[in-house]
Amino acid sequence: MTTARDLALTAMDVAPGRPVEPGDLSLALAGAELIDLLAGGAVTLDGDRIVPGERTAMGDPVLDQAVRALSREAPYEAVGDWLWRRGRGLASVYAADLGAEDRSAANEPVLVALAQAVGIGEEGTEEVPVEAGDAVETVLAAVYDAVMELEAVRQRRAVEQSAFDNIWRGDD
Repeated sequence: MTTARDLALTAMDVAPGRPVEPGDLSLALAGAELIDLLAGGAVTLDGDRIVPGERTAMGDPVLDQAVRALSREAPYEAVGDWLWRRGRGLASVYAADLGAEDRSAANEPVLVALAQAVGIGEEGTEEVPVEAGDAVETVLAAVYDAVMELEAVRQRRAVEQSAFDNIWRGDD
């Protein structure tokens, strides 16, 4: 089972009464895919740039699609840009593709960190062990940043909509 599938299952299992924002989950799923691609040797990171490797198949249809979506031209894509591009609509892809068991009880540090990025799971377990490596920490940091950026956009739009509504109502 891939980290992204496990995260999608965790989001469905852990928060059925408190649904996760699809945009947040999509960003975290893109990060989870990137972590799996790193672990599988399909990519490496050069700073925050995703450098594709020789491997073109991961043995999972959705991850194989992620490999095909990699930018293979220098300068390679930044992790943050990958999250936004690959993440677009990814929650619905995983929702349609889910099927197997749950790994959330295993408390795997990377899965816990990704789940926390989207507001599910227990608080206070944000640290990923050193053996996760700098590349995984770079991806996790980018996921947290992207989710925070998305929340800021939501808040800005809510304020703008409220101001627009007030103008139409004649409120000052």
